[in-house]
Amino acid sequence: MNIADLLLMELHTAEKTKQKNMDIINLLLKELEAEFNITKKFLAILPADKFDWAPHEKSMKMKSLVVHITDLPRWVSLALTTDGLDFETEPYTEPPVESSDDLVKILEKNYAAGKAALEKADESDLNGRWVLSMGKQVLADYSKYETIRHSLSQTTHHRAQLGVYLRLLNIPVPGSYGPSADDQNF
Repeated sequence: MNIADLLLMELHTAEKTKQKNMDIINLLLKELEAEFNITKKFLAILPADKFDWAPHEKSMKMKSLVVHITDLPRWVSLALTTDGLDFETEPYTEPPVESSDDLVKILEKNYAAGKAALEKADESDLNGRWVLSMGKQVLADYSKYETIRHSLSQTTHHRAQLGVYLRLLNIPVPGSYGPSADDQNF
């Protein structure tokens, strides 16, 4: 085997590795879009007169829960464009929300930011470190990939909580990954 053959093999291996990692990004984009579409169905049916409701004294009010859900796609962008978030220097402020339309607009904006950041990403962006803190207290120390996965898992987790809220309020629960008792569409 001559040097030209070795170089061609190395280029081919590098291209396969790049493609494999781009597949990860494409899979994340697909999952982000799916979670966005499911979440949008849930937000679109929320009655504003129930925003202050919670199923238990230890539970979040519905409005705080759904605002948090709308924020989670933005964490994809945060993961890829920053090295972390310190709540001591950047305290969280809940955006004003008066209606389900407001929630859908926030979700759409944050989804667009997350999607755009992922579309610009490459393999090296997924490996960087991302730290969530409150001053000197480290709340999470993840890779950027793990931060993205965490935001997607949080979306699923909190949307499931919202499904319980809806059920307890006797509001039909949309299907998520298949039919629900109220929505037989698959």
